[in-house]
Amino acid sequence: MNRRRFLAGGACCALAGHGFAFAQEPWQAPPRLAKPDLATEEGGLWAMMDREERNIRRSPFLIRDRRLHDYVQDIACRLAGDHCPDVRVHIVNTPLFNANMAPNGMMQVWSGLLLRAENEAQLAAVLGHEIGHYLEKHSLERLRDVKSASALAQVMGLFGIAGAFGQLAVIAGMLSYSRDQERKADLIGSMLMHRAGYDPAEAAKIWNNLLLELKARPDGSPSANSPMFATHPSPEERSETLSKLAAGMPGGRTGAETWEEKIRPFRNEWLKEEIKRGQHEESIALLTRMGAGSTPNSEYRYARGEVYRLRAKAGDLDLAVADFQAAAAIGGEPPETHRALGLIYRSRRQISEAKASLRRYLELMPSAPDQAMIKSYIEELGS
Repeated sequence: MNRRRFLAGGACCALAGHGFAFAQEPWQAPPRLAKPDLATEEGGLWAMMDREERNIRRSPFLIRDRRLHDYVQDIACRLAGDHCPDVRVHIVNTPLFNANMAPNGMMQVWSGLLLRAENEAQLAAVLGHEIGHYLEKHSLERLRDVKSASALAQVMGLFGIAGAFGQLAVIAGMLSYSRDQERKADLIGSMLMHRAGYDPAEAAKIWNNLLLELKARPDGSPSANSPMFATHPSPEERSETLSKLAAGMPGGRTGAETWEEKIRPFRNEWLKEEIKRGQHEESIALLTRMGAGSTPNSEYRYARGEVYRLRAKAGDLDLAVADFQAAAAIGGEPPETHRALGLIYRSRRQISEAKASLRRYLELMPSAPDQAMIKSYIEELGS
């Protein structure tokens, strides 16, 4: 069977106009993309992306754990097929849901996406979507539309670290794919998932989970809060389309057990970055969803409690205490659980509870960077 022909079972389908329809001819992947002549416009854009990739390799934000990198790279390779040698994954410590792929094969995967994915198949849905853009040269088409040098420099930031936060919405607006390009990437991504043995039904789930977070914000507007929803088809349309695509390619695995094993060592640090993000309502929605599984998890309960503690609206400290106590009861809780509990008890003048919690924190984390301050609090509370 020709590996370039992605015949996903009964999924010989295409997206017509703004809807979903079946077509006679399946989509076929192009041959491997050759590096263009530097003298051409495409070659110049490719060279700029090579430069950005060198910057990423030197960046302090790059996660350099080889086992994690190889794991995610392998998933990308299974999706990319013959294009695997041209796909280079870089995992970036950024607590936002995002992945992108440049015309030269550089793929960024942000830690916020890895935190939010529930299994391999959900990550494959996002990576497959980005590989779809790459195979169809969508990013090259958009880059050609950027006319001024200053605007192009900003667009470069989307693929580099500089544009990760403050300018993300502006940059995404400049480089926004058309809705038809997004629909095509969803189609290709679903087919790549199916060919790689993943369940395409997980694609709709990860986007719906992200939508729940964004709807939790005070203004409740996904398009206003996320450039991804501002430029993609409506969440409702996307969910319906992805579900129909999945129905035409039933079966496949999720890879949930392997995913849990590979991601577990990094999750606590990624949760800390999520807390620091300061988007309390989004984080609470995320952590409530993540903690709703059948197996209790002390990391999720601690993290949600810490978000409540930091938000500190009416009733939040009671919710925080309940989550911290639940984390401790589950066991294996982060040491910071007891620090946070101690600080709340101290503020409430619950002397014995505060001292016990702060002492427990120091027992679990004897080299804590704030140990001098915590010891001063214990002394202040008296014997």
